[in-house]
Parts: sequence; structure tokens; C-alpha cells
Amino acid sequence: MNHLAFYNTASRKVEPFSSREPGLVRMYCCGPTVYNYAHIGNLRTYIFEDFLRRALEYAGYKVIHAVNITDVGHLTSDADTGEDKLEKGARREGRSVWDIAQTYTEQFWKDWQALKLVEPTLWPKATDHISEQITLVQTLEKKGHTYLTSDGVYFDTSTYPHYSQFAKLDLENLSAGKRVALTEGKKNPTDFSLWKFSPTGVKRAMEWDSPWGIGFPGWHIECSAMALKHLGETLDIHCGGTDHIRVHHTNEIAQSECATGKPFARFWMHGGWLLEQGENGGEGKMSKSNDAFVRLQTLIDRGYDPMDYKYFCMSSHYRNYLSFSWDNLEAARRGRSGLMQKVLPLVRVAGQASTPEALQWKSRFWEALCDDLNLPEALSIVFLMLKDTSLLPAEKGALLLNFDSILGLDFKNQDLEAQKAQNAATLPPELMSLLPARAEARAQKNFRRSDEIRDLFLAQGYILKDGPEGTTWEKKSS
Repeated sequence: MNHLAFYNTASRKVEPFSSREPGLVRMYCCGPTVYNYAHIGNLRTYIFEDFLRRALEYAGYKVIHAVNITDVGHLTSDADTGEDKLEKGARREGRSVWDIAQTYTEQFWKDWQALKLVEPTLWPKATDHISEQITLVQTLEKKGHTYLTSDGVYFDTSTYPHYSQFAKLDLENLSAGKRVALTEGKKNPTDFSLWKFSPTGVKRAMEWDSPWGIGFPGWHIECSAMALKHLGETLDIHCGGTDHIRVHHTNEIAQSECATGKPFARFWMHGGWLLEQGENGGEGKMSKSNDAFVRLQTLIDRGYDPMDYKYFCMSSHYRNYLSFSWDNLEAARRGRSGLMQKVLPLVRVAGQASTPEALQWKSRFWEALCDDLNLPEALSIVFLMLKDTSLLPAEKGALLLNFDSILGLDFKNQDLEAQKAQNAATLPPELMSLLPARAEARAQKNFRRSDEIRDLFLAQGYILKDGPEGTTWEKKSS
């Protein structure tokens, strides 16, 4: 069996993957800031991470998978200025920040489930880990990596010699106000807040006491605190979107490694942006700052299945930009519909995939995934396998179920085409239960048993038809 290899953002190259502890992968994925709905660009990243989780488990790893919920501390600017996004959401809707956080967390989970993504092991929330964040800031303070300003506790990036390495930053030419504003009291343009003080004379909806004064944690410190608590000092994989590289993940690395003295993550994996077409014909990253962003529910309201969007995401490698348009999504829907017409009859009669020919297809599929999760190539192998006339329908069905453990298109439970669904609904349970046995008998060339089952169907008024795409049935005309 080939071994997984992934593109590591830290080294800018594809590297063979192995976990720090044999058989166990500790994976942290930056989750949503729950001040608004997730848009389909956000969801593309979680779909890629789901492919990754499934591939790791397919390879035999146990995965401890954490996806955090950011419900405080994410300001509207990476420059540590502006208001907390939760406060902004609460003002927008005239509700409390706690209501906003709960509402959009639940909406995010609803999208997660609609896309058939594997449930994470942990959903840690920032507001449930305030003490851990304060403790981590104290550790950094004791080691000489922090300083105080009038508005909070800041991390001094000059104390971490490798700060520019991860994002390949040109610190000498990085001027104040370009990436991060040099606000009053900041020593370096790249310094960032660990703890923000509440404004004088203003009581925030979310604030806590701390050794430095009443306030709230910075956005970056939460991920480090939760990852270190739940997954240990060195993660196997840390994931997120490419927009996290330059600021958020760079800052996570700096504060975590200064606190522990150990590498924060062995592999860093980032999903590419989803681009949307603008009014002038150009394309830009889909963003929540644009109130017209597209939600998963928007797709559903227009008649699309969430699996259509997942299939659309498979059309491009996870690290590449992907251009969203309704025409492109419609093409994906047609492609998935065509695939399902071939898949469903085969899945119903799935048997074993143990012949040399079947195992060869399984090997080819896995080889594509080992090449930095090449889902477009893996999907093309699915279509090629379906055309292989040397395979029996039962073998094809077994292979499809095996492949779907990574694709996550829910082959086994998808609704059937209208006519087939009607036939299935009228088929008695005792006959339905015989279909796998007949497929297995045909795979083993036990035609006597296969014919016996066929005759049982016929005796109850159903005609079985065996074709290249599997076994179908119809009610015998009277």
C-alpha cells in the first residue's frame, strides 16, 4: 500500500506523512468565527479537511480531530483594531452576543451535517477556555515575550527569530500601516495582541478579569491554548485556509513555540480560496464582509443538493483556487447525477472486491489520494473503473462503497432516481435482503444459487435484469 504524502506549507514541498505517535494523528483545524453564517468558501476548506480525515482513517490511523469555535476575540481587522466580530453581529441583529454565538454555531453544525462531514472528536469553544488562554499569556510573559500597552498585552515578535519564516515575510520592508498598523505603544509592525483591555468606561458583553486587567483574549491565542490543551505540544497536522498563513498561523506558531520550546505542528495544510465573480467581471475571494455571500442554504433553496457542491469541490485540487458560478455548479450537478445513475444500481448489489482486477482499481484510487489528496484524479479513476467490463457488478459496487469512505458522497444512502425509488419501495423486504446474496453468488460464479434467487423473485412477480451497471428489477405485468 502506498504511503500518504502531503504538501507542507512550512517547507513548501510535498513530504511523506508519518505521525509523531505510530497509528495516531493529532489534527487541529481552524473553525468558524460564529458572528454570521458560514459561506460556501468557508465550507470548501472544511470539505478538504474532511477528505484528509477520511484518508488518514482509510490508511489505518486513529485521528483526534479538533475544530474550534471562535466565539470571542476575533476583531474586524488583523491589525488588532476595530470591534470584536461577535459584538458587531450582536449590534447588527439587535441580540446578545451569546445568542449570536449560539445561533451561528448551530447553523454551522447544520451545514456540516448536510455535507455529510465526519464529526470532529472535539468542538472546543474559545469562551470555554479563557483560563487556559490567560495561563498561556502568563507563560509567555514569564519567558520575556510580551509587553504592555495602553490597550492590552502584546507579543513581541522580535523575540522570536523565526517569525518571518513560515509566511516568507519581508520584515525589513514591512512598513507600519501596510499589513499591521503601528498603533500607539506597539514596538514592531508585526506584534500582535494576546489580551485586549476593555475600553475605559465601557462594559463589554464578553469580558473577563485577568492579571493585567478586565478584557478579552486576542484571536490568535485561543487556537494555541486549545490545541495545546487537547492535542499536546506538537500537532501532527494543522489546517486552515490560505488566508490564515500570513497572520493567524504565523502568530500561532510564534506564541506556541515560544511557550513550549517545541515545534507547534509537523505538517501545515491549507485549502485554496473559492473565488466568485464580481460586478466588473473580475474574481475575488468570497468573504463574509460582503453581505451578498453565498450560503449552503442558498444552494439548497435553488434546488441543489449539498452533495452537488461537494462534487463541485472535487473538480479542483484543494490547494488551487476554485471559481464559483451558477453555471459551474450546474455542470457539477449534471456530473454527479450522471455518476449516481451508474452508481446506485451497483451499490445495491455490492459484494466483494477481492479479485486481482478489483484490487488493482483500489490501488490506483489510493495512489491518487497518496499524491497530496488528488481528488480530481481519484474521481477520474472512479469513472474509469465503471467502464471496466472485466469486473462484475458486485465488484464494482464493493469498490464504490470503498471509494466513498473517502469521497463522502453518501452512495449508500442517496435517494434513487424516481422510477428506481418507486420500484425499491414496492419490493418486499424479504426479496430486498436477497440481492446482496445473489450478487455474491454471481461474483463467485455460483450460477445455480443465482438462478434460484432469480426464480424466487419471479415467483413473487418481480423480474430481475442483469446489466453492465448492475441488477435492476421491475414488476411483472399481469
